[in-house]
Amino acid sequence: MEHRAPYRLAVPALAALLALTTACTGGPVQGRPGASGLRDPFFPKAGNGGYDVDHYELDLDYDPADGQLNGTAVITARARQGLSSFNLDLSGLEVEGVTVQGADARYNRTGNELTVRPAVDLKQGEVFRTEVDYAGKPKTLTDVDGSKEGWISTPGGGAVGVGEPVGSMAWFPGNHHPSDKAAYDITLTVPHGYEAVSNGELRSRTDTGDGRTAFAWHNPEPMASYLATAVVGTYQVTTGRTPSGIPLYEAVAPAEAAASAGKLARLPEMLEWGGRRFGPYPFGTAGAIVLPAKSLTYALETQTKPVFPGAPGEEELVLHELAHQWFGNSVSPKSWKDMWLNEGFATYAEWLWAEDHGGPTAQRHFQAFLDGDTAVDEAADSDWAAFPPASPPGPAHISAAPVYYRGAMVLHRIRQEVGDEKFFDLVRGWTAGHRHGNADTADFTAYAQERTGHDLKGVWDVWLYGKGRPR
Repeated sequence: MEHRAPYRLAVPALAALLALTTACTGGPVQGRPGASGLRDPFFPKAGNGGYDVDHYELDLDYDPADGQLNGTAVITARARQGLSSFNLDLSGLEVEGVTVQGADARYNRTGNELTVRPAVDLKQGEVFRTEVDYAGKPKTLTDVDGSKEGWISTPGGGAVGVGEPVGSMAWFPGNHHPSDKAAYDITLTVPHGYEAVSNGELRSRTDTGDGRTAFAWHNPEPMASYLATAVVGTYQVTTGRTPSGIPLYEAVAPAEAAASAGKLARLPEMLEWGGRRFGPYPFGTAGAIVLPAKSLTYALETQTKPVFPGAPGEEELVLHELAHQWFGNSVSPKSWKDMWLNEGFATYAEWLWAEDHGGPTAQRHFQAFLDGDTAVDEAADSDWAAFPPASPPGPAHISAAPVYYRGAMVLHRIRQEVGDEKFFDLVRGWTAGHRHGNADTADFTAYAQERTGHDLKGVWDVWLYGKGRPR
């Protein structure tokens, strides 16, 4: 009996508390915390659960003299559940304030997680607006394979923001996983004399009256955050159009202009060719950014404007990054384990380009890897059979040779099995059916069999998932 009396006494107090909560929130508390990661097989803390982002509006003011970045990120998202709190990925930088739906929100930082607690719980299906003010000197991150990403200083006093796989969290808060794609508006304000380049279309270039210029970029098509870029420096800018009318914007470091000219001159031709082979170009603009030499150790398929670390040495590199606009950028992976769908297709695009332009056929490339013939392809003696392309052993291997070359060989084996007509119908159908979406390996294998009408289990068992060197 003595243990029950306190319970009876607590009931009125509990009722009063519930009444107070209802009065303060307009209804009973329904929210729960959103997950702090999406449990990606290789980057489990990347991204966040409980919501989907529709749009990022980034207002970034950067001073190359001291590397200071002042930013405001306005993130419009839809709650997938009732939310009492949610997370954003952000590495470094100091958060100066957060609002949700215009009201101040509580927040705290743990590692790369910014946890936000709205003043009022968000309802399932509610479209909500989060504004984050932040500042600091964004840092360069080291990926698990040793490559650099994030915010990187470039020779001559500029900088570049690159994000594969998770480096974008070094310069803006967000849901940094490729499965959550969004539209972007990015305004970069820099001192006079600097260019500032990002994804999509340059909407305006405005003198702010204080010795600075604001460049407003608009990217309306869905984009994974790792494909966002911000480039600041001295660049030569040229514009134009492809024969089919796609606007082009190219920004080239002056010292790289002469060596880049020949390769970039083929951009229009490559885009027209890609439209025929893969289906209509999926974005409203195209172009390229050529950084000062040695800015990076790799090229990256940043959406609408691939970034090159100095003048491209070979036209196949330009073609590879352009092919990613279809494979990886428009049709994006559901997880980082599915990278062969990006890199295998872009590598096979190189083989097709050579085949259509007087070089070795795709069959010769395929055979060269079987034979180790580096005269046809200098990568033919790589460890391309070290693991199945659909099953990289870990995050350090998502850019390894089997993902690229054996991934391309999987596609060629499909072509061998079904013939050219069905194969290219499959490719164009894949880009059309998954345009601006996400897909994984299971989606592709099911689609390939349905579209071609062929049983491709032998290709999957041996080439896509099989261990050891295929025969």
